[in-house]
This record gives sequence, C-alpha cells and structure tokens, in this order.
Amino acid sequence: MLTEQGQTLLVKARGDWTFENAKVLYERLSDWQDSTDLTEVRYDFSEMTELDTSGAYLLARVLEGAEGERRSWNIDQGSKGQMTLMKAACEALRGDPPTHTRQWYDTLIRLGIATERFGKEVWETLAFIGHFFSVLGRLLLTPTKIRWKSVVALIEDVGLDAAPIVMVLSFFIGAVIAYMGANLLASFGASVFMVDLVGFAVLRELAPIITAILLAGRSDSAFTAQIGAMKMRQEIDAMTVIGLDTYETLVVPRAIACVVVTPILTFLAMMSGIFGGMLVAWSGGADISPVMFLGRFREAIDLTQFGVGLVKTPIFGLIIAIIGCRQGLAVTGSVESLGSRTTTSVVQAIFAVIAVDAMFAILFYQIGV
Repeated sequence: MLTEQGQTLLVKARGDWTFENAKVLYERLSDWQDSTDLTEVRYDFSEMTELDTSGAYLLARVLEGAEGERRSWNIDQGSKGQMTLMKAACEALRGDPPTHTRQWYDTLIRLGIATERFGKEVWETLAFIGHFFSVLGRLLLTPTKIRWKSVVALIEDVGLDAAPIVMVLSFFIGAVIAYMGANLLASFGASVFMVDLVGFAVLRELAPIITAILLAGRSDSAFTAQIGAMKMRQEIDAMTVIGLDTYETLVVPRAIACVVVTPILTFLAMMSGIFGGMLVAWSGGADISPVMFLGRFREAIDLTQFGVGLVKTPIFGLIIAIIGCRQGLAVTGSVESLGSRTTTSVVQAIFAVIAVDAMFAILFYQIGV
C-alpha cells in the first residue's frame, strides 16, 4: 500500500516481494517514482512475508525522482535481514560506496583467522625444514646421489649472473657511506677515520645483508616461480609417480648452490664496497690517496671483521633456498596462488635474513667479536 503524506511517501509492503512478482510490483511503483513532490520515503515491512534482491531493488527505485534528485529514506518496521538487504540495494542504486557496521567481535574473528593461518604456516615450515635436513643428511652420506650437474648449473644462475648487480649496488653503498663519513668527520678534523667507518660497515654488515636481500629478491622469487609452475603443470606429481624424490631433485641442489654462492657474492660485494669508499676518499674532497686509504685500512681493520661478515652468509643462503622452495611446493593450481606465494617467499626471506643478522650481531657482541 502506497500513501502520500505531504512530501513523504509511506510504503507499506505486504506479501512476497520476490522475482516472481516483479512485473506487477514494478507497474505499481512507476508512477510514484516520477513524482517530483516527494522528498522522503518511509518503509514499513511489518506485513511483508518474503523479500529478495529483486524486491529490494524495486523498493529502492522510488528513491530516484524524475529529475534525478535523491530522496531520503528510512525503515520504520522490518527485520534485520530486510533492513540489510534494503540498505545494500539503495547503496547500489544510488552509487554510494558500501558501508558496513563492524561488530566488536569481527576484530576477534579476523585475529583468530590470522593466528590460525600463522600457526599453520609455522607448522608446515618446520615440517618442511625437518624433511629437508633428513634428506640432506642422507645425501651427504652418499654424495654420489647428489645431482651435481644441477648444482653447478644453479651456481651459475644464482651466483655468476647475480654478481654484476651485487657488485654495482655494493659499490654505491660503499660510496654513500664514505660521503656520509667524510661530511661528518671533517667537522672534527678526523677525515682519515672515514676509512674505519667504511671498513667496519661494509665488511661486518652491509655487504652480507645487501647480498642476502638481493638474492632473496632475485633467486628466491625465481625458485618459487619455477617450482610453482612445475606444480601447476603437475610435473611434481609426475616426478613422484616415476619414483623421484622432490627434495633430492629440486630442493637440495638449490640449497647447496645458495650455500656455495652466497659467500662468494659477499666477498665480491665487500671488495666492491671498499673500492667505492676508496674512490670517494680519493676524489670526493677528503684528500685520502689510495695508498693512504689501504694503509689505514690495514691498520684499523683486521681479519676478524672479514670473518664476521663471511661466517653468516652460508646461513643466509640456506634460509633463502629453503623459503623459496617451501613456498614453491605450496603453490596450488591457480595463477593467483603462484603470484601470492612468490610475494610471500620474498617477504619471508628478507624478514628472516634481517632477523638472523640481528641475532648474529647480538651473539658477536656478547662474545666480544
């Protein structure tokens, strides 16, 4: 029943407002939609027995006048489900962004889902690590079973192809550290100590962490994408059917390659970073010649700093390989899963590398190294 009271239209809906009755309902509401005198619509659903999306849309159409003006609306009586459906229909018809009232328990639900997902991820990662080390230990007892051709090919892909970008980036990092040290120490008349700053920073922290982050972004994503694509094409299942161990074939060679390559790339990064610092010290206004730079470097920096930087790099390489392969094997059959797992592997690898580096820093500080 439709009643007009001044500039307010009272809509008292009765019976079923469903798709089956849409034609009749549409004809009854058309005349009221074109009326330009109405500014407000009030709904009463107390006698309505059923409401679906079609009925809600028809009821919402009376909010639009003939000249496109928008009428205000309110529901005097109705169930919560009817009010929610009408609100969604009105927002969709008028092009308003959907608004949702979040109950306080929704936050707890999301927190619980996130906690469950985190716990499942940690459990599966620990299971993967345990399986990996059991396979690696078995292969180390029988080295002839290791796929050395795959290891050598991966060393070239992960190490040799990544060397230029690692060296270039480390060169600029060393140059930036030298510039910062020159500007800071020049005010104290101690520009020569810039050599100490470059040496300690590059050898102990910057070269290892920059190398690990670049490998996490470059090689870790490649591992996940390669293994994930094989998983999508069911090549992993085919390997299992013919009796090949996935860990022996895919995971262990990548882990060995990363463990071997990471110290080599870190050494190249160290040399490149120190060269960048030396070049800035020579030509950047600090008036420190290469001979003076190397002499001061030999006096201030001992082999301990070099060893501290290199000793943690195999751990970084192992972490990167494990995370990349783990996420690759977790890919399902969709492209969306492949992209999501690739992103997750890079983020997890960078986070793990930085966390482990912080642990090494605390350990070396406690033992006085």
